[in-house]
Amino acid sequence: MPDLFIGGEWTAALDGRTRKIHCPADGTLVAEVDEAGPKDAAAAVAAAREAFDHGPWPRATPAERAALLLRVADLLVRDKDALARAESLDTGKRLVESEYDMDDIANCFRYFGNLVGAGGAERVVETGDAAIDSRVVHEPVGVCTLITPWNYPLLQTAWKVAPAIGAGNAFVLKPSELTPHTAIMLMRLLKEAGLPDGVANLVLGTGAEAGAPLTEDPRVDMVSFTGGLATGRRIMAAAAPTVKKIALELGGKNPNIVFADADFDTAIDYALMAVFLHSGQVCSAGARLLVEDSLHDRFVDEVVARASRIRMGGPFDPQARTGPLISAAHREKVEAYVAAGVAEGAVLRLGGARPDDPALADGFYYPPTVLDECTAGMSVVAQESFGPVLTVERFQDEQEAVALANATEYGLAGAVWTTDEGRARRVAAALRAGTVWINDFHPYVPQAEWGGMKQSGVGRELGPSGLHEYTEAKHVWRNTGPQPQRWFE
Repeated sequence: MPDLFIGGEWTAALDGRTRKIHCPADGTLVAEVDEAGPKDAAAAVAAAREAFDHGPWPRATPAERAALLLRVADLLVRDKDALARAESLDTGKRLVESEYDMDDIANCFRYFGNLVGAGGAERVVETGDAAIDSRVVHEPVGVCTLITPWNYPLLQTAWKVAPAIGAGNAFVLKPSELTPHTAIMLMRLLKEAGLPDGVANLVLGTGAEAGAPLTEDPRVDMVSFTGGLATGRRIMAAAAPTVKKIALELGGKNPNIVFADADFDTAIDYALMAVFLHSGQVCSAGARLLVEDSLHDRFVDEVVARASRIRMGGPFDPQARTGPLISAAHREKVEAYVAAGVAEGAVLRLGGARPDDPALADGFYYPPTVLDECTAGMSVVAQESFGPVLTVERFQDEQEAVALANATEYGLAGAVWTTDEGRARRVAAALRAGTVWINDFHPYVPQAEWGGMKQSGVGRELGPSGLHEYTEAKHVWRNTGPQPQRWFE
């Protein structure tokens, strides 16, 4: 069966190209899928444009759109096992992590279904004149290009697709070329749920061949992208000539600040999870550990000891606690990142070399790595590795901790660990990040906005703002008793 979904039909790529998808854990072939080019992208945009301009979906009632989103949530629950397995095969992620993701994805569709169904998209504006009926309404943006990454393929897709169709838009989805399968499965579920043809379109392929045309096409009204900073900048530039609406989530270099009065064992446990979950391939990973100087030696020694015991393995290995990196190229990037840090003076406390376990030889594994005695100005402190690499910095007091944490071009997330409630609130208020955790790391809920400050992005996903990203506000002013003004008599 062909893998591109355009105008409600499954179709092969026009030029006949395909791509083989291999599991990063062991190199086995998962499947061969169609790979789109510029002509396929243009056809998908045309289908979305037709569906938005002339189809029923933008004119559906909020109750109808809400009902569809809730049906999709139910279908995601029904197919959880198959979706989780497909995601783990594409990414190499542990199956249990993919299963958690599927629950979150269903909850995302359910949240936006309930939000859309609750109404409230219209606001009455009081003008002081009884003859004036003034209202602000929110209408769909139009045709949306949705570009998603490989680390959380279906989760990041849900964060975009659910509010996009909930608001009444049509869209073209381009997932990462490395992890296409759950996007394919979602298209089938949307069709099963009753979404009209042309509203949802899927093209598979590279950013250069399939993604770039979707960001440049003048028929596209909005681009939502999650991925790397360099690509985000190019998308921003590509959208500029036609002044498209954009929403960008571009990663982070996230500080995890630990004060000496923090609960030691709990802070250690979360410091490990913050950076080594999914082999560090998480945009909000706590890859920068900032430790109060008086606690530093004891804390880092324990981090190293516990990280050394983390078992690597494939998605279906019940003993594994972390998996491979996504590709050989990405592993080489992480290796170069660590080498640069050591060359700049960072102290390698753990990891830093490929594992020698023959059972891992066919996968793209890289062990938990700790770089100690890092300082501002080092490339490993400034740049995102997107791998299982923890950098450690010291600080003397609260003021220095905040200054170091904010000394980054990113501003996605951060955390503070302390038993001093006043200090926790002060630091949380001072951190320039879209999400701040106090004595915790990583949790999110679909009811709360997610996104970054500074170069971590533009706009927000999730929460009411995540829905509003896919709408345009329109002010409708009705004069119920117009009278001649006689300005020019």
